[in-house]
Amino acid sequence: MGQTTDARQLLGMKEASRGRNVWVIRLQLMKPITWIPLIWGVLCGAAASGNFQWRWDNLVAVLLCMALSGPLMAGFTQTINDFYDRDIDAINEPYRPIPSGAISLIQVRVQVIVLLVGGLALAWGLDRWAEHATPTLFFLALGGSLVSICYSAPPIKLKQNGWLGNYALGASYIALPWWAGQALFGHLGWPIIGLTLVYSLAGLGIAVVNDFKSIAGDRQLGLQSLPVLLGPQTASWVSAALMDGFQLLIAVVLMALGQHLAGAVLVLLIIPQMVFQDIWLLRDPLRFDVQYQASAQPFLVLGMLVSAVALGHSTLALA
Repeated sequence: MGQTTDARQLLGMKEASRGRNVWVIRLQLMKPITWIPLIWGVLCGAAASGNFQWRWDNLVAVLLCMALSGPLMAGFTQTINDFYDRDIDAINEPYRPIPSGAISLIQVRVQVIVLLVGGLALAWGLDRWAEHATPTLFFLALGGSLVSICYSAPPIKLKQNGWLGNYALGASYIALPWWAGQALFGHLGWPIIGLTLVYSLAGLGIAVVNDFKSIAGDRQLGLQSLPVLLGPQTASWVSAALMDGFQLLIAVVLMALGQHLAGAVLVLLIIPQMVFQDIWLLRDPLRFDVQYQASAQPFLVLGMLVSAVALGHSTLALA
């Protein structure tokens, strides 16, 4: 049991232990478990560019871009979110580092600054490597950090609104890292920007699942998450409809672009997600949210890569 709870603390998962090692606590604040979809998003963007090559310089660049999107920018986002959510976490997740008193607010502020400055500096360096006339990656990192602040911090605090907050989260986890990977190796055009923003509506559905664990604190502090606004059962149906509906829309777009095999594969990958929705999400979202995410999301992210590779071989790669 001790090893399990230690792993949960390292990954920033709920029901973690309360170890006092400051570096473990700092890592817990950054929630490494949340880096995975952003790292995957960079891979999808690199694939969608149609220009990634298996050379050492391309590999180093993509790994650095993954570090930018995951440990640095997602770590910044999670840390600043914990800073502003400390009152809610004291109700929902009192074991978290800040409400448990394991780390001081001054230490958290220093961590936020280091992660932000490090991320912006790395983005600037990647722009120089890619020889961008306009520092696209730097502006993406800067824009993503502003979205993170608006999501968590008053007076805007987008997460107070279940629709706006969850869409901001979905776009940050799907569109932003995809744009970074694509801009690093190719051309980031408006058609791809628009398509990934549509794909991010499936990410809105994923974000709803993360809200089920926080219903008690959200209600108490007046945050209008979708499970609070609509009720857990209705919110679970909305979440499933968003994830399935917008992935199916992407499949239709792929087929319209002549990528029929990719479109069919994407449809096949949606089917197990629907099965797990029936088994876990729609039956008891409060109890089975973690089981559902662990079962269904691998198929969703695999579908993202299938879509990205297909787009990299379509006319949109040049648009």
